[in-house]
Amino acid sequence: MPNLLDSASNLRAALHRREFSAQDLLGATLAAIDRLNPVLNAIVQMDAASAWHAAADADARIGRGEARPLEGLPVTIKDCFEVAGLVTSVGAPALQNYVPKEDASAVSRLRRAGAIVLGKTNVPLLTGDFQTYNNIYGTTKNPWNLEFSPGGSSGGAAAAIATGMSALEIGSDLAGSIRWPAHCCGVFGLKTTWNIVATYGHIPPMPDMRLERNPELLVAGPLARSAADLSLALDVLAGPRDPAMPAQILPPARKTSPKGLRVALWLDEPFAPVDATVADAVRKAALMLEKAGAIVETAARPAFSFEEAWEVSAVLVHALIGIGLPEIIRERLAAKDRDFLLGDLSHRALQARGMRLASLDFLDIQARRQQLHEAWARFFEDFDVVLCPPAPTGAIRHDQRPDPHARFLEVNGTQRPYFDLMLWACLATGAGLPAAVAPVMLGEDGLPRGVQIIAASLEDRTAIACAAMLEALGSGFKAPPMASP
Repeated sequence: MPNLLDSASNLRAALHRREFSAQDLLGATLAAIDRLNPVLNAIVQMDAASAWHAAADADARIGRGEARPLEGLPVTIKDCFEVAGLVTSVGAPALQNYVPKEDASAVSRLRRAGAIVLGKTNVPLLTGDFQTYNNIYGTTKNPWNLEFSPGGSSGGAAAAIATGMSALEIGSDLAGSIRWPAHCCGVFGLKTTWNIVATYGHIPPMPDMRLERNPELLVAGPLARSAADLSLALDVLAGPRDPAMPAQILPPARKTSPKGLRVALWLDEPFAPVDATVADAVRKAALMLEKAGAIVETAARPAFSFEEAWEVSAVLVHALIGIGLPEIIRERLAAKDRDFLLGDLSHRALQARGMRLASLDFLDIQARRQQLHEAWARFFEDFDVVLCPPAPTGAIRHDQRPDPHARFLEVNGTQRPYFDLMLWACLATGAGLPAAVAPVMLGEDGLPRGVQIIAASLEDRTAIACAAMLEALGSGFKAPPMASP
């Protein structure tokens, strides 16, 4: 029988060797969902009948030697991507009966590659939180400790991958929504370079505000149990909106082994303090690579301040979130702009600025983004990757106080604002760069800790390759105890 905690790449190879059938794999996956999902609440919509038909077709294709890249692999889809015939509510009461007629572009690419869509995974309301809960489907729990959140907004996705309830997942990331849950649940995740994966069919924006192009900063990308799985999914997902068009060709990884890999370690940042347990994981990753032959620099930085990257990213993120909010809420938040001085980089101030972003301000932010792009490009002439924290802390306990500004993180025994969870995500977000998260170790609390790996624009494969190096050196996915049969 299949080992559901194995990588998708290995499951795919076993299917091709006919060690088990796609129907065997589907049956085992559905059994795991029956056992685990009532506790975790990660998967919120199921389409088992269609999945059984697809599995039978996959077995026939494999038997004829016509297997496609993801043939027979059962996958789940984050409930912000439209899936034909399944409710796509994004946790919003206004959409709880919305059933799309067509798949989102990325979902269609997965199907065309032979993946079997099982169902949808839970998200926070309109993907707008760092925890995963909503009034329609309730709260998703972290498989390592049910008292903790799996992160958000791809929290249901990360929990499903960590427990073998899905072979691959497609998530989305605006302010760390792939990277933070991957870090919390001990799986691999990839924030892709902006615009290489079509986000058409992603909500937000709302269905009646559909954009023909990818919204600024928003990306789609995979979550998985190995670095090789990220590459397998990227081969399928990268491409234009029309899923019938060929996948986008990306440059190969700069290096596939640590020897000579040029690594910049970005960790000690006064503006963005990091809990010691997370810093230990990032340092461990750097040390593993250095011992294997990588060249690690601890003081190298691009030619801009962390504060500059933060301001540019945060204002745009809040502006994009504001587009999906009801007008009355957006205007209420924007009205707070008058309470803050120019240059205030607090979370409340940047949220208000984003909600009120006018055309001239937008042009200024875009010009500053271009400067970030150029500074990063120059930096990556001398370095291959940057290692840094995915977030300032590990997974947090469930905290559903209505005002997120009333929530706090604990970093080295000190309270920090809840929105600090965006800080380390901003480096790649604002510049549209690829960033992988790889699991490194467990903290003293028994919860996973990971590392964020940032690479140059369009060099997603370099970020994945670095994650694969760490995996080969001994860090990587470990299943939470509850997932063991």
